[in-house]
Order: sequence, then C-alpha cells, then structure tokens
Amino acid sequence: KNKCDIFSNLRRISMALNSNTKIPLYKQLKEELKNSIKKGTLIHGEKIPTEIELSEIYKVSRITIRKAVEELVREGFLIKKQGKGTFVQQNRIQRKIDNLLSFTESCEINGMIPSSIVTKKEILIPTEKQIEEMGLKKEEKILFIQRIRFADGFPIMCENNYFPYPKFDFLFSEPLNTSLYSLLRNKYGIKVDSSDNSYLDIVCAGSDIAPLMQLSNGEPLFYLYTQMYDDKKELIHIGKQFINSETYRFHLNNIRY
Repeated sequence: KNKCDIFSNLRRISMALNSNTKIPLYKQLKEELKNSIKKGTLIHGEKIPTEIELSEIYKVSRITIRKAVEELVREGFLIKKQGKGTFVQQNRIQRKIDNLLSFTESCEINGMIPSSIVTKKEILIPTEKQIEEMGLKKEEKILFIQRIRFADGFPIMCENNYFPYPKFDFLFSEPLNTSLYSLLRNKYGIKVDSSDNSYLDIVCAGSDIAPLMQLSNGEPLFYLYTQMYDDKKELIHIGKQFINSETYRFHLNNIRY
C-alpha cells in the first residue's frame, strides 16, 4: 500500500470521532486505530503517518495523537523505531520455551503461513570446539545449512544448522523449503526426540545477519542455541538461530515451585 492509500483509510476513520461524547478523543482514536489493525486496514509492519500528519487528518491536537499512539505502543499494537517512525506491530509467533515445536508447527498453530529459502549449503572443517560439541572424530566434517524462515512473507528467523557429515549428506539434494523435522521423520525415519544444552540469549543484529533479516545493524534479536537429538540419543544437528524479537515471543506455562 502507498501513502495515499493509508491517508485515505485514516480519513475514513477520522469521520467516526465525536467531540460531543464523554469519551476522550484520544481514546476514540485509539480504538478506531486498533480496530483498523485488527481488520487489516492498517497492515502489520506498515509505517503510520507522523504526529503532524495524523493531526491534520483527524483535526485534533498533537497531544491527542501522542496519547493514542503511546497507549497503542504500550498495548503492543504499534512499535516505535528510533530514527524511523512508528509502525504497526507485526503478528508475533507464540512458542512455548519448554517444547520441541518446529518453526513450521509454531507458525501453523499461530495461523500463519511458513516458508523458507536456503541461503547456504556448505561442507566445513570443524573447529576444535565443534568437534567437542558434536562428538566428532577429527577426520569428520560438518554440513552447514543456513535458511531464512518466513511467516506470512515476513523474515522471522535466520536458521543456522550444523549436521554431522557425511551422515546427513542426503540433505544436499533436498530443497528444504518446508519443515526439516517433518522431512527427516517422514522420508528418512529420523525422529527428533530431545534437546540438550540449549539456551536463549539477546544479541544485536550484525552486518552478516541484518541484511538477510531485512533489519538494520544493531536491532535486537533472540539467539537460540540448541543441540537436537534423535530417539537413539544421537546428534541430529546443532542449531544457532537468530530470531526477530519483534515478531516472536517465547513463553512459559504452568511453572510450579
């Protein structure tokens, strides 16, 4: 959508504001904008007009605009990006931190369409640390596969997986544009059973990751490190995943003490 379309949609909304009720104008505006986001009139990831532009559209003060926008930011409908403006918050994928849901399954549960593109497939000589982490022999190598994972067309994750080679050499001939775990289970009889030594950190997008994720350098990312094993307790891969923190939420349920 271009800027004219956005302005046209917002002008239609502005007709619904009523200064003759007891409901403050900023609350009316907040609810109308919220409904437009829910209905898809304002698209997730889309930049909204500036305070000055919104003030001209709605014929209200910038203080009224600011109050409505600030409440929508607090409620998670809008997000402010320093030096860029205010954007409609993208849908977040909800994922429990204590289970083995794949990215594809997480998307489907959240009503989103997953897709993937492969950016790298390489045979690497392992470092001493990788030999130790993966339990490799010194003469063994690693198959490195990098994919960008999308939800509803938005880049969500830069997935970096390291597989023992040549055990997983068959992945070279696979397109890997759908669920890796479903492929392993249904075609090769390899069932992902457990995760070990996994952890979650917060990092900043660097010059290697940011362009792939359509982000600016320095934007916050989740960094998820995993060691995935099959039902025979044999390593499938080590994962180093960089996840857009604006579009993903890890949560814990039923925690007891």
